[in-house]
Amino acid sequence: MLSGVCIGTNDIAAATQFYDSVLATIGMQRVLTDPRECGYAGADGRITLFLIVPYNDQPATFGNGTQFMFYAPDAQAVRMFHATALRCGGTDEGQPGPRSYHPDCYGAYVRDLDGNKLNVSVSLEANSGA
Repeated sequence: MLSGVCIGTNDIAAATQFYDSVLATIGMQRVLTDPRECGYAGADGRITLFLIVPYNDQPATFGNGTQFMFYAPDAQAVRMFHATALRCGGTDEGQPGPRSYHPDCYGAYVRDLDGNKLNVSVSLEANSGA
């Protein structure tokens, strides 16, 4: 069972502002703030996402083929996540819309301020709000 993920950043203040805004679109909020890390939780209050300044004091980097994936409650939240990320300085990696790799998937892709790839999606079969 996965307990959470860590996303490295080279600027914790900027990353915190970005993720505070973007994650709010899918119901997550920051519940932990320290000088080198922040933690985000969903409605259950459990921290599942950490932003960290790497503990080895080396620059944070993103991985080729690595992405962080989030569930959205509906297609509108997918669109809001994507738009908010772009407004907050992220870059587009795939506009919101149906995905060819799964017939019921509606999703979007962005990169955060450090180049980490983020995916947000909803199953239209489970939620018919596209």
